[in-house]
Amino acid sequence: MECLMDYQLDLDWPDFIQRYWQKRPVLLKRGFKNFVDPLSPDELAGLAMENEVDSRLVSHQDGNWQVGHGPFESFDHLGENNWSLLVQAVNHWHQPSAALMQPFRALPDWRTDDLMISFSVPGGGVGPHLDQYDVFIIQGMGRRRWRVGDKVPMKQHCPHPDLLQVEPFDAIIDEEMEPGDILYIPPGFPHEGWSLENALNYSVGFRAPSGRELISGFADYVLAHELGGKRFTDPDVPARDCPSTILPEEIEGIRQLMIDVIDQPEQFKQWFGEFISQTRHELDLAPPEPPYQPDEIYDALQQGDTLSRLGGLRVLTLEGAVFVNGEQIECARPEVLTALAHHHTLGIAQLGEALDDPSVLAQLAALVNSGYWYFSEEE
Repeated sequence: MECLMDYQLDLDWPDFIQRYWQKRPVLLKRGFKNFVDPLSPDELAGLAMENEVDSRLVSHQDGNWQVGHGPFESFDHLGENNWSLLVQAVNHWHQPSAALMQPFRALPDWRTDDLMISFSVPGGGVGPHLDQYDVFIIQGMGRRRWRVGDKVPMKQHCPHPDLLQVEPFDAIIDEEMEPGDILYIPPGFPHEGWSLENALNYSVGFRAPSGRELISGFADYVLAHELGGKRFTDPDVPARDCPSTILPEEIEGIRQLMIDVIDQPEQFKQWFGEFISQTRHELDLAPPEPPYQPDEIYDALQQGDTLSRLGGLRVLTLEGAVFVNGEQIECARPEVLTALAHHHTLGIAQLGEALDDPSVLAQLAALVNSGYWYFSEEE
């Protein structure tokens, strides 16, 4: 069994949110004391060789930027300078790395996205750029220099079709980061980092859906559930000087018709729970063979085994309803739903007497057999 680190973040969250969250960047020196990397560069390279894992290799030489996308077969052709390997959603595939997400649960789970890990050799980086999400960059092994500029309008350009950068900027933060340091950057602040020696960086990103994504997602829900069938009506169609004219009250009627589709609170909540609980990256699903029977779930838990949540699985609560990976789950015992949403590891202490309810055991078996939770022995 892999041993998971218990990462303790030295941070006053209320003060941080008041002063910095979505307001201005800050470098948190020694945010993690005695930081230990949860994986090695070789392990990260191994993940980048897997088909299901989203990875890229960014290099530059004499101003010429190159970007390659995984899976990669070998890294032997690379030199000792000016390249970075970046792997997305490592928390989905590597449980020790997923432990780095836990200290950030002071922020809402629904805003959490994924853990991106990069390995860079000296000079390695992706150039000056902007992100449209909040990110905490944790320095692992090695040292890396980071510059962050102020949030001002900036032109972006593509030195490579798969790379978006900004022009050089004046820095409001210019620091070398060492193991355990954390750099928080809100959306829209330009930044660039490059390694001073072989280094690992861990980026905990936070999801911020755009209006475009929300409308697109809701439109899919409307179509799937055959909502919005009501049509525009005008029993007292007004006269107009020219038949080509669309009157203001008509365009307002069309707008109201669209608003009425959204203005269905129960449907809207159901859609958002399903929409926001879906992950943007593949999960490492491995349903057990043969499937567990409810009585086997009971026996395992009674013997001291624990159920661990799959890395990257999104489990969210909305007004008492619990959504798992795009679906609402039902359970006769609300305390079980609460435990599933709140805890990443479940055992007798969290489930208690509810295990005597056959419907609870059936629900737990269904979740385990879907690959969403799996058994791990007590340490």
